[in-house]
Amino acid sequence: MKVTVVGAGAVGASCAEYIAIKNFASEVVLLDIKEGYAEGKAMDLMQTASLNGFDTKITGVTNDYSKTANSDIAVITSGIPRKPGMTREELIGINAGIVKTVSANLVEHSPNVTLIIVSNPMDTMTYLVHKTTSLPKHKIIGMGGALDSARFKYRLAEALEAPISDVDGMVIGGHSDTGMVPLTSHATRNSIRVSEFLSDDRLEQVAADTKVGGATLTKLLGTSAWYAPGAAVSGLVQAIACDQKKIFPCSTLLEGEYDLNDICIGVPVVLGKNGIEKIVDIPLSDAEKAKMQESAAGVKKTNGLLEL
Repeated sequence: MKVTVVGAGAVGASCAEYIAIKNFASEVVLLDIKEGYAEGKAMDLMQTASLNGFDTKITGVTNDYSKTANSDIAVITSGIPRKPGMTREELIGINAGIVKTVSANLVEHSPNVTLIIVSNPMDTMTYLVHKTTSLPKHKIIGMGGALDSARFKYRLAEALEAPISDVDGMVIGGHSDTGMVPLTSHATRNSIRVSEFLSDDRLEQVAADTKVGGATLTKLLGTSAWYAPGAAVSGLVQAIACDQKKIFPCSTLLEGEYDLNDICIGVPVVLGKNGIEKIVDIPLSDAEKAKMQESAAGVKKTNGLLEL
């Protein structure tokens, strides 16, 4: 199992670290355009191998896609990160060109690769990859919902004063501060709906805090977060690499599902060795359906800025 991570910045390096520590991949290739940067990160990570007990080989390369050949899975994190006050949508001009070039290079050297898109605005970048590569739709996956759901569960556990292992919940919709749809009606604490424990006002606050989870961290850190995004990516990679058949909300191309067409947006999917193996249809309330349509309209507006 060979995994490539493009972009050796904070998110990419964190992603490579979590994949290595989970010890399911034989090799991780870390690629960056900055001379020596990926090599340095890879060497630093390899020097943790005996301490963290993994045998995954991590290799760093500077913009040499031949070293990524025959990758089973590739993760695209490259592009400029958010700065305080920026929306994910504001990154489109620069990041679209980067993602288009990176995805073409990856597919050239690994024609059967499964791509996971992390670069923002993520739903639009995932749509771009669908439109500009020859990969089948089940092999193009946008990572946003897994991260947003982790942040949702963090806020739910905080409100419930419960351990996170007791809490389950999911966020669908666009990966943006306004587009996320936290499914509070489906959220549970050990199979009991959280509405049994929390008031409507408290649940609304949890949802609101979840939606600005990334912006909150950007304001505190001065740049995008990296630990949780890296962990979320590694969860998707492991589900595919180990054929786990796990359900994650991911951005995928919809063709009628959830009454949406020609759009990549976050919905629950089953991940296995073939990438997205199934889109899971779950019942939504009228309010959730309306929010989903509103979210889709926002994503389509951003998609309209692409020069396809």
